[in-house]
Order: sequence, then C-alpha cells, then structure tokens
Amino acid sequence: MATKFKAPRGTKDILPDEIAAWRFVEETFRALCACYGYREIRTPTFEDIGLFERTAGVTSDIVQKQMFAVLPYGVRHPASADERWVLRPEGTAPVARAVLEHGLLQQTPLVKVFYIAPIFRYERPQAGRLRQHHQCGVEAIGSSDPALDAEVIALGTAFLTQVGADRFTVQLNSIGCLNPDCRPRYREALFAFLRDHESALCTDCQRRMTQNPLRVLDCKEERCQAIVAQAPVTLDYLCADCRTHFDQVRRWLDKLGIAYALNGRLVRGLDYYTRTVFEFVHPDLGAQSTVLAGGRYDGLIAALGGEPTPGVGFGCGVERTLLARYANGRTLPSEPVIDAFVAVAAPEARGTAIALLFALRQAGVRADTDFLGRSLKAQMRFADKLGARFVLIVGDEEVRENTVTVRDMRQSEQWREPLPQVVDRIKWALQGQR
Repeated sequence: MATKFKAPRGTKDILPDEIAAWRFVEETFRALCACYGYREIRTPTFEDIGLFERTAGVTSDIVQKQMFAVLPYGVRHPASADERWVLRPEGTAPVARAVLEHGLLQQTPLVKVFYIAPIFRYERPQAGRLRQHHQCGVEAIGSSDPALDAEVIALGTAFLTQVGADRFTVQLNSIGCLNPDCRPRYREALFAFLRDHESALCTDCQRRMTQNPLRVLDCKEERCQAIVAQAPVTLDYLCADCRTHFDQVRRWLDKLGIAYALNGRLVRGLDYYTRTVFEFVHPDLGAQSTVLAGGRYDGLIAALGGEPTPGVGFGCGVERTLLARYANGRTLPSEPVIDAFVAVAAPEARGTAIALLFALRQAGVRADTDFLGRSLKAQMRFADKLGARFVLIVGDEEVRENTVTVRDMRQSEQWREPLPQVVDRIKWALQGQR
C-alpha cells in the first residue's frame, strides 16, 4: 500500500477556493501601505539564530521553545559553527537586520517598509495558531515621534476595517524605557509582587519570575492570569519622558478618532519593545484573540550593532484576520475561474479550437478547453462549473463555414460569429461586463 503523505502537523494547505480571500487581504494591505508611504521588503525565510537570541531575548518563549532549526541534510553536508540557522519566528528582527546590512538609513533617515511573509513557531496547533502561519507587518525605523506610533496604529485600524475584520478593541500601554527610574523600577515592584505569589504560579512562570518577570504577564495559564490581574501596572512607574511620550501618543489617537482601552499590564513577548505597545483584540476568536499587535522598539537597531535608532511597527496574522472576517459574517462572492471555454464538438475541429484558445489568451481573456476527451454535453457542464460567461463551440460545420457558435451562459443566448471577429466580440462583451 502506497504511503499517504499529509501536510505536517500545524500547517495548512491554502486551496484554490480559498485564495480569493487571501488575495483580497494581501492586496488590501499592499494598497493601504502604499497610501501611507511604506514600501515592500522581503527577507530570507531562515536567519542566524543569534539574531533572535539578541533581539527577542534568551528568556523569551520564542528562543527557549518555539524555533525550528534548519540543518543541512546528509552526512556529506555537516553543519558548521557558522551555520546556526532557524526558520523566521517573527518579522521585525529580520527587517532590522536588513536595514542595517544594506545601509538603508544612510539612504533616507526614516525607513518605512512592509512585508507579507510566512512565520514559523513550534507551538501546540489550534484554531488561529499554526506552526506555519502568515503575517503582514509594517516597520518605521528612524523616528521617535509619537505621531508615528499613532500612524502605525491608524494603519492597522484602517486595514482590519477595510478587510471586514472590524469589531476589534485596541488595547494600549507603555512599558517604559530602560532608564533606572522607569522600567527597572517597575520590574522590581513586579518581582516583589510575584515573589509573594510564587507558589501559586505555574512552573514556567516560577522560572520566568527570576529571569524576566515581565514574561509572567504574558502567561496564558488561568491561575497565572488570575494573579497577574492584581499585579502592579507599568503606567504607574513611567519616567517623565516616557509619560510625556505616551500622553502624546494618546492625544494623536484622540485627534484621529481611534478608540482604545488602556491595559497597564499589556506587554509584548519580545524583549526589544520599549514605550508604546498595543494589541488589536477580536471578541470572537477565543484564546487566540489578538489579530494584530506591535509597539515601539527604540533599542533594537543598537542591539544589532547599529547606532541608537528608534522604531515602531506591528505584525498581523493573516489567518486570524480571515477568522475575524468569517466571525463577522463577511464572505466574498464566488469568482469565475475563466471567462470563456472553447468546446470541441468534433475531433477534426480540435486544431481550430486550440488556435482560438490561444488567441483568446493572447488578448487577455481567461480561457480554457477540454483535455479529457469529454462529450460536448459534459464540456458544457464543466464550463458552467468554472463560471465561464461564454462557451465557444467549434465543430465540423463551424470549421467549414469559418465561424464559431457562441453561447452566452448568463443570458442563455446562442449565435454564430465569424471566426476572425469572435475574439474582439468576446473582449468587448467582457469589458462591458466589468
């Protein structure tokens, strides 16, 4: 019995009937990014593991248990110490690496880019959380202006609204900076609080508490969430500069009419975040309710060896965006696969039919024909299944008379058209349709 291969656990095939929704989301994102002045960037699917150890943080879940290693296959290709590769677990660090490597900040003081890319994380698969998922994101590197934070949030708001994934809540916070009177002060207060509840925390959080207590705020265990709900909030420990910055972000959002809810215990799961952090949460997605999230990362470029350079951005899960659309009852009308189908009514007419098929395609008409030797009746059924507006029938009589029988599947009308004119007639009719 032949082996039946399946997609790896935690991955999903995106089938032709689903592609229209994916294209709609991706094309909407591209168009919106262009309106905001962001240009597309593409980075490799795998990177040096050190990139994420240095940026995400060695105590983060991504580094400790969620990355896929990439190793050469076979004894003839042993891995070297210089080839410590992992599949991309998040999108921001690779973009920052590319900005530094190619000197983009020397070309323009503010780099604004977007990406659409697969992301890989070794997690327990469930609805809205796959081991390979897809993410669209933006990065604006080079400015600490609070208005830029608001712009990024506004872009995310416009995107989810335009694709029908609205009904979300924007949760907003500031986690401060690394100045001694800011986040380190909060970290001390949080550690003191957690120490009093250490025995009630899960095993992972007991470890996180000493390594990086902010990671406890990210825990999804119910018992830990109950404790965290009573923990100190970052907004009570901001330094004066971070307080001013956050107040200005909020004023810009108010001016733009963007509603938000303060969440003083919101932190992001990566160590490079500073100051503004945010999440877009949808009410109908269960445990994986965050559709879009991001924040400011003013220390990221410096952590990679560059000059201190501020930045802000977000990542948005395409799969979760689609789930939010479906939860909102948004669907796309079915899209015809082709515009015209060339049906062969007699074997001797096949040469003429194939020539007509390629003439239609060269004219920009989506067209196909039968390659299975089916009867004319079966070909007509197949054309209807493909959504063809027109069926062009070529048989012995049509070849003798240099004509084509045209059937309009929408109007249920049929007529003869001279072969030299049929392509232009079909193009004209389709242009009127569109």
